[in-house]
Amino acid sequence: MSADTTQRLISAELVGLDEDLGATSSDVIRVLADRVAATGRAADGATLAEDAIKREASVGTGVPGGIAIPHARSASVSSPTLAFSRLARKVPFGAPDGDADVVFMIAVPEGADKDHLTVLSTLARALIREDFTAALRAASTPQEVVDLVQREVGGEVAAAGVGNGSSASRPTTSQPAQAAAAGGAAGGATGARKVIVGVTACPTGIAHTYMAADALVAAAERAGAEMHVETQGSSQVEPLDPALIARADAVVFAVDVDVRDRSRFAGKPLVSGPVKRGVDEPDAMIAEAIRAADDPNAARVQGGAATASESNKADEHFGQALKRWLLTGVSYMIPFVAGGGLLIALGFLLSGYAIALPHGDSGQNNAVYTLTNSTLLNLPPEGLGYYLGAAAFQIGGVSLGFLVAALAGYIAYAIADRPGIAPGFVAGSIAVFMNAGFLGGLVGGLIAGAAAYWIGRIPTWRWLRGLMPVVIIPLFASIIASGLMLLVLGGPIAWLMTQLTGFLNSLSGASAILLGIILGLMMAFDLGGPVNKVAYAFAVAGLGAGTATNVVPFEIMAAVMAAGMVPPLALALASTVLYRKGFTKPERENGKAAWLLGASFISEGAIPFAAADPLRVIPASMIGAAVTGAISMGAGVTSRAPHGGIFVFFAIGDVLMFIVAILAGTVVSALVLVGLKKWVRKSPAAEAVAAEQAAVAGETVGQRAPAAV
Repeated sequence: MSADTTQRLISAELVGLDEDLGATSSDVIRVLADRVAATGRAADGATLAEDAIKREASVGTGVPGGIAIPHARSASVSSPTLAFSRLARKVPFGAPDGDADVVFMIAVPEGADKDHLTVLSTLARALIREDFTAALRAASTPQEVVDLVQREVGGEVAAAGVGNGSSASRPTTSQPAQAAAAGGAAGGATGARKVIVGVTACPTGIAHTYMAADALVAAAERAGAEMHVETQGSSQVEPLDPALIARADAVVFAVDVDVRDRSRFAGKPLVSGPVKRGVDEPDAMIAEAIRAADDPNAARVQGGAATASESNKADEHFGQALKRWLLTGVSYMIPFVAGGGLLIALGFLLSGYAIALPHGDSGQNNAVYTLTNSTLLNLPPEGLGYYLGAAAFQIGGVSLGFLVAALAGYIAYAIADRPGIAPGFVAGSIAVFMNAGFLGGLVGGLIAGAAAYWIGRIPTWRWLRGLMPVVIIPLFASIIASGLMLLVLGGPIAWLMTQLTGFLNSLSGASAILLGIILGLMMAFDLGGPVNKVAYAFAVAGLGAGTATNVVPFEIMAAVMAAGMVPPLALALASTVLYRKGFTKPERENGKAAWLLGASFISEGAIPFAAADPLRVIPASMIGAAVTGAISMGAGVTSRAPHGGIFVFFAIGDVLMFIVAILAGTVVSALVLVGLKKWVRKSPAAEAVAAEQAAVAGETVGQRAPAAV
């Protein structure tokens, strides 16, 4: 790593000392992003700020000691850059011990090379050292900060081995690293000294990945344990020695993304949490790992791929876990529904709705009859378009046939990792066989996942552990879950599904409109949050029950999608057309993007507005979404596609009324919001905050209306 590379990352123009950049983390990020753009290192400061603020919203970048490291990969950044500010007024960045007064912003282009990422990750690790942060606080000129960074990065990269992997697995004592692996696979640490291995990983792989690794290593040293961490970040990953893993007493995962090759750690006692916990609470995680090493009932690594949500199971209560399990199943099911539904819609577009009807006395529908009795060289009388439509319809039907099995399989996966997939798929297929529908899939998936999880926790011999995830767990979990579905639960659930289907089919007039209002309110209540997801999951899961004679599930899907499009479209209309002066410049820029997001059925496009002004944006959004849901259900609009918005118009039945419903809700929401912004005033304290925000955006309070109640 050359000194020139380091110098290009930061210059005196990118450093500010003892400055007041605002009251919130977003204020600070925007100023630093503009500072990066002013030096020509980013094409657009607003885009860089938006990317960094989005990253900040997922998890705060504050770390103990009054430090914050906002960072982002952004297409607007032309070269890796560091911007620094020592704040005169501390700002909250989500650290557990208070606000931050030292802020490093890391801006990285999408295709940053390994050397630059090595420098940045090394700097991040240095920021948890008190001597380095003390020197930053004592610096009297911007050039002193630049020199400190250059000395730290230039001298530490080779010594720490970041980038060549040597730091990925290092002992916590002064012993040579190779001595740490002594003992091979014999198992167990010498004497009472525990050996802990771990993985750290964050979404960007720049800062928290390496800071968590060093914090855990230091905490283990304080606890008298031996810690080795594999940093799965942007720098080169050096996997832990298999012999070291074999003799480890426990495993720590501090991750927000998938753990690569998780099955290496199968059978080991596990402590897991988000990567930020590794930075903020390393001593607690190490203490838990030491206790888990001596606890035969401790949670263990089951094998398979871990996800960010799975890594945080220890912090969940049952309701949160249940929601995660169900939504995981729905998220994996959606590709089957999306592909199948759109192909069926394409079949109708090419061949007409008669393609789904029975063909004479053949016992087949027209699609199957056409494909059975025709080929590309022997086309049916209706021609090539009809034949291709029959093929699309049949492929779509087969895809939808996986809906319930995929739902159950991935619910079980969310509970028990990879060993739960096969039992879940089998239980879901049994639910289909029993006519228990998607409700049977939900129940079967939960039972299969619970059975697989329970079997996986049974202590067993080391030689048998390798067979557990691929043979033992799938076999016995399938017997338990599918046996219960087939012999006990399938019949009652099928009866319940019949009653539910009959109830939905009976909805008409006022009842259907009321359901549309409820679904609309739910879709706009939290804009992609739990309530929104419940309504969406209800609609998607029901699509499999829709038929040519039972279109109610398709009507529910249309109402949910139309209502979910209203909030971003309404915010776009209000901020870019109806009442521009009532919104800040960044909000108006967000409004431009919200047009496309809303048209695509991405409700989250309204979140930036709702976060700044929840007491006006959310009620206005709910009113408009309720109007849209009511019109859609009342008019009998249908959708065979679970997503896509206006771009899947060919999958929408009565697309004209679909558009009318969306336009009506959008206009109502926008007008209500404008009225609230004009006539519902803020408290004086909120006005002061708004003034500061407006100043950062280059505006005055007189140019805009209040942005928050």
